[in-house]
Amino acid sequence: MTQDPAARRPWARAADAGLAIAAALGALCIALAVAAAVFDVRIVMFRTGSMSPTIPAGSAAIVNGIPAADIRVGDVVMVERAGQLPVTHRVVGVDGIPGADEARSIRMRGDANAVDDPMPYEVTEVRRVVLALPGVAPVLVALGSPGVMGALTIAATALIIVVFWPRRRSDRVEPEPAETPPHDTPSPGSRRARRAAGVGAAVALALTGGSLTVAPAPA
Repeated sequence: MTQDPAARRPWARAADAGLAIAAALGALCIALAVAAAVFDVRIVMFRTGSMSPTIPAGSAAIVNGIPAADIRVGDVVMVERAGQLPVTHRVVGVDGIPGADEARSIRMRGDANAVDDPMPYEVTEVRRVVLALPGVAPVLVALGSPGVMGALTIAATALIIVVFWPRRRSDRVEPEPAETPPHDTPSPGSRRARRAAGVGAAVALALTGGSLTVAPAPA
């Protein structure tokens, strides 16, 4: 006895939608991982508001590493400090260091601060803010929590099981060739859907590796 195609269609569409979302997330995380490795791109989170209103507390920003020679007044950069958390402020002055052509002494100030930081920073490289998104940091923190990571892993695994789980012959629907549109949405067992599931399988691993690219940036 065959199953009614109309009854299976909502489940097939739901499975395809889940696979498409998983594939998109997997591709995004893989792209971020590649960018982190090749272009030294990181995601930093702002816990305080010293860069308000430009970058308020709770924002997340994409930063990339640049040599000190490329620092310009007006850049918002993150400076690593030995034994302390990094600081991310706007550059208000750049000076050379005698005898160190690749190093610079930079003066910085938070947009919400009335005075410069107490001391200049001598650096050979920094991370420059490329894009900041307000309110995103709490979402990233939640996504990186063990509970959410576990749920994403289970969801990705479940999607793959649904796609590759063998179906009984009696449950398979063989539509007439004339009734099947040439570009119909692929069923969960189709070759294209399986490729999407393969990409979606990378979501858990990519998110786990991608979490290593996220660093706090207290101002």
